[in-house]
Amino acid sequence: MYLLDSHALIWFLENDDRLSRKSKSLIESNSEVYVSIVSLWEINIKLNIGKISLSVTLQTIVQKLALLSISILPLTFEHINGLSKLPFHHKDPFDRILISQSIIEDLIIISKDDNFKLYPTQVVW
Repeated sequence: MYLLDSHALIWFLENDDRLSRKSKSLIESNSEVYVSIVSLWEINIKLNIGKISLSVTLQTIVQKLALLSISILPLTFEHINGLSKLPFHHKDPFDRILISQSIIEDLIIISKDDNFKLYPTQVVW
């Protein structure tokens, strides 16, 4: 079971060469792939402030997720509470929630971010 970091999701949906072949293969070949609702929130913020641009809308992304059988992982109190147990190797609040979710839900994170490897979770790229 895999949890996509925001950039992995974007690069997968945009067919971007920055997504590693291994990551693309894992996403395409696994039946249990998740995207956190927090990643969709982060993407929405970055779209609205002009930090990123995409060829599709956020609504289209959500529709594509359904077509690809990629599930949206909700944010729970347990995920938020898990933050208190994480050291501050990584200060990005979106990434820290993903790390907490991956630990609590026992998901492997697909991310290029090397800081994720500082935590007790599995990361692949």
